[in-house]
Amino acid sequence: MEKTVCELFAGVGGFRVGLEKADTNWKTVWANQWEPGKKSQHAYDCYIKHFGNESKYVNKDISSVDKTTIPNHNLLVGGFPCQDYSVARTGAKGIEGKKGVLWWQIRDTLEAKKPKFVLLENVDRLLKSPANQRGRDFGVILACFNDLGYTVEWRVINAADYGFTQRRRRTFIFACKNDTQYYKNIKKMSLEKIIQNEGFFIKEFPIDVNIDSTEIEFKYSDLMDISDNFKMEFKNSGVMLNGKIYTTEVTPIHIDAKPLSKIIEYNGVDEKYNLGKDLNKWNYLKGAKDILRKAGTPHEYHFREGAIAFPDRLDKPARTMLTSEGSLNRSTHVIEDPQSKCYRILTPIETERINGFPDNWTNTGMPERFRYFCMGNALVVGLIEKMGNTLNKIFEKE
Repeated sequence: MEKTVCELFAGVGGFRVGLEKADTNWKTVWANQWEPGKKSQHAYDCYIKHFGNESKYVNKDISSVDKTTIPNHNLLVGGFPCQDYSVARTGAKGIEGKKGVLWWQIRDTLEAKKPKFVLLENVDRLLKSPANQRGRDFGVILACFNDLGYTVEWRVINAADYGFTQRRRRTFIFACKNDTQYYKNIKKMSLEKIIQNEGFFIKEFPIDVNIDSTEIEFKYSDLMDISDNFKMEFKNSGVMLNGKIYTTEVTPIHIDAKPLSKIIEYNGVDEKYNLGKDLNKWNYLKGAKDILRKAGTPHEYHFREGAIAFPDRLDKPARTMLTSEGSLNRSTHVIEDPQSKCYRILTPIETERINGFPDNWTNTGMPERFRYFCMGNALVVGLIEKMGNTLNKIFEKE
């Protein structure tokens, strides 16, 4: 099977970088990146700087794209935001999701192009959203896949558990069309065996024996039924196959994470990254808090948060990077520079290394502040490379 890829919500190309590390034969036939409300499209500019300014790389709102015009492809990839996936009845039009929710653009692409395989990334809380109807949003996603003839496996993966320099937990969703050889190989297996022995994630992301499992018949009348009534406690791994959902809590077999000390710059880091002598604001932001607040008269409550290591330890992997990285912010990493002994923030190159990108990947003319933003949004490239290794074997058999 030809290794053709469509990359949605491409950012600065993390999926593509990871796949091409696994095999240079992966061919991206179409990609879309659009930053809503921004005059300057820095992430897209970075993408085309590395991959070429071609007509098949599109910088426009995905909702305005006619999905039938997207070239045929065998693998659809993308990282999409965790939003409200509820649906509503719209009279003669039937059932529709909320406007602006990007999952529906993925769903429409699946319906129009019918790719054989899908690999998506989302935050770990996706499995538990919304708070008042746990599991509804992921149930809507599974129902969409099911209605379109796909089997789905998912796993929440912390990159640091498998040797990488960031404690970043993300939900990865792998789906295959039910006419693929891959599906034919797994359809007669027990769902437990798929998770433990034969599924998409197990070879590159080994686990200990799973516990606390749940299996249900996935029955519903339509998406409205899921949106109104579905509720489930999804665990950190699972599979949907042949009208059933099986989910179980798994424990990774750890590979020691690469510590920050292995990726930081040691030679001549610019003094502009130093915090300076006045550390009061940083100490306050990083410290523990117990603040009495009012939420309308006369209700009062205590806002509490624990302390964050200050500075961050160099013998440990990074915490999860956020889009606010590099700013005066509680979540920003601060280290003690091994040479100057000054406290400083991470450099843009260091944040790229934490996500596994080549040095200066985002040094393409965008403001430095946006370089941090891009890395806070990006995925860990090494995880996609490992998944690419598995996809290589799957595609060989198709």
